[in-house]
Amino acid sequence: MEKRYLIYGISKGLGRAIAHCIPQSTDVVLGVSRSKPIDAKENMVWVQADLAQPKASVQAVQAVVQDKPLDYLIYNVGIWEQEAFADTYDFEQSSEEEIMQIIQTNVTSCILALKACIQNLKHSENAKIILIGSTWGLENHKGKEVAFSASKFALRGVVHALRETVREHAIGISILNLGYLATEYDYTVAADKVIQETQGTLIPIADVLGAIRFILNTSSATCVKEIDMPAMQDFNM
Repeated sequence: MEKRYLIYGISKGLGRAIAHCIPQSTDVVLGVSRSKPIDAKENMVWVQADLAQPKASVQAVQAVVQDKPLDYLIYNVGIWEQEAFADTYDFEQSSEEEIMQIIQTNVTSCILALKACIQNLKHSENAKIILIGSTWGLENHKGKEVAFSASKFALRGVVHALRETVREHAIGISILNLGYLATEYDYTVAADKVIQETQGTLIPIADVLGAIRFILNTSSATCVKEIDMPAMQDFNM
């Protein structure tokens, strides 16, 4: 049976891998990104939206989704400070503009996007919402990136609270808290090769796709709240 996906961040990295590997060829994929995907599949409809502009991005998506049903919404969006994850990062040097842009893109756009699509998801017999979070949103991590961490903690709050709204409609909502991801490797590269070349310090994209498939394959009777996925050799956690 045809499924309808709304996937955010499809132009590169994990979002591109999700759009190419998770839906079947008979499904409909509405893919949201600021830049046009260079290799969109025939069943993909590209929605151009800049998530740093929350209201405008919601309007762009709504114009395409309209009142049609949605089965799956996967929100894969995350920007961080310019010097994030480097020894040169200094919170005091983060500009007000940079901090506000991170919160607008990672949090405000997400909340508005979810609010706009609840009615569409209600039309599915087994709707799922998946937010891509980060281990920077988990307790007692060792990262220094303040705005990025705050935004990922916020996503967990969104999931916990929104679950109480969508529970009565049997809509599942989950968050994947990912550690360092091997996004420099294309999703077509075998996991064994990624592990060998990175010595287990990065998570193969294939592992994340496996976690997403697991959530989507659960019934409407099951609630997958959170999955934490640091790399085996990630000592940030």
